[in-house]
Amino acid sequence: MSGAQRGAAVTQGCGPANGPLSGTEEVLDARERRFDSFMERFVPYLGLAIGTVLTPAVIPSTPGYWLVTGPLVLVAAAWSYAFVTRRPVAASDPRLGAVYVGGLLVLMAVLVQLSPLYGFQALAGYMHSFLYLRGRWRWAGVAATAALVAYSQLGGSLIDEINLGVIAGLVAVTVINALVAGGFTYFGTLSTQQSHRRREIIVELNETNRRLSESLEENAALHVQLLAQAREAGMLDERARLAREIHDTIAQGLTGIVTQLEAAGAADDDPAVRRRHISTASALARESLTEARRSVDALAPGQLVEAQLPDAIAEMGKKWAETAGVELTVDTTGEPRPLLPDLEVTLFRVAQEALANVGKHASATRTGLTLSYMDDVVVLDVRDDGRGFVLRPGAKPDAGSGFGLAAMEQRVRRVSGTFTVESTPGEGAAVSASVPAIPAEVR
Repeated sequence: MSGAQRGAAVTQGCGPANGPLSGTEEVLDARERRFDSFMERFVPYLGLAIGTVLTPAVIPSTPGYWLVTGPLVLVAAAWSYAFVTRRPVAASDPRLGAVYVGGLLVLMAVLVQLSPLYGFQALAGYMHSFLYLRGRWRWAGVAATAALVAYSQLGGSLIDEINLGVIAGLVAVTVINALVAGGFTYFGTLSTQQSHRRREIIVELNETNRRLSESLEENAALHVQLLAQAREAGMLDERARLAREIHDTIAQGLTGIVTQLEAAGAADDDPAVRRRHISTASALARESLTEARRSVDALAPGQLVEAQLPDAIAEMGKKWAETAGVELTVDTTGEPRPLLPDLEVTLFRVAQEALANVGKHASATRTGLTLSYMDDVVVLDVRDDGRGFVLRPGAKPDAGSGFGLAAMEQRVRRVSGTFTVESTPGEGAAVSASVPAIPAEVR
């Protein structure tokens, strides 16, 4: 009985169309649906068949008897076929379901009167009362079925005499049948509801996982897009910076050189003045050359053209250690892989400037540099055992500190990375730069 109820729940909305189940659960669910559908459609014929086969052993099989009983059996079978077996299931409509169950119980009552063995129709009575009736009418159908079964259990038309004892027994057996059948039906229904809810939860979880996967893919694409925009903005900022530097330094220096050379040409009659202007022009030329070299150094390092990032940083660090006289340890963890050029340039420049700051200001004896390749980020850490310093939020870097901490942070943030500095006076300092691990082939 509970199996058919589960079948009705599946038919009413917990099929594959509502969402995918997975693996073994999907196979078991399909088997359960097939079994429940079979029981729902064909259980009425089971009671009729059992009653028809066993009746000759109890009731005299006279032709007259079967002229009455046989057509009734066929009518009962046709009634179930019309409302339940044939598709679509007409009894699924609440009004037609009530008509069907009422007719089923009337036919069962007549057959039980003809032979108590047709009480096996209770299989269909209990099941279909709960499937096709609504509200309290379900329990009314169960109670009517229980009464017919009790009458058949006591012998039906074979009872010799109806007396108070028989009536009391009929009431008692009816109550017992109703409680047992009703209890099984109730718990079967509860199990069905829980199973139905579990399927709904699985479907909801699958849908949530699908949406989450789509969101992660969208976020990854958005991250790449934001990085591309950051690259574009960084390129524009870098061009603007170089334009300002060229205008403020090299261009002005060249203008001064031209002015001094013109003045020297106009001072042919005064050798001292001429030499002074030429000397001034030479000084301006040297300053312009220095500025030009500084601007070139701010561009992509040539080391990255000839070697991968870990090797380029190691080679740069080796030269720095020899010049600064500081012991340096360089480590690489994870699986190195080519990154977007802007990311590699950023990490290289941060490593270069961090080591330069150690050499200029830290008075350190040992320095450690670690490049860590992770799944989604690449992290550069530079640590020293120098004198450290007091962090002052918002403080500007010294004029002679090259990029400086603020400029390094700006460069890292320009590629959607993070930059942190930790330091305590007397305990050294640590610089950490983390950038997205976007491979070189992504554009």
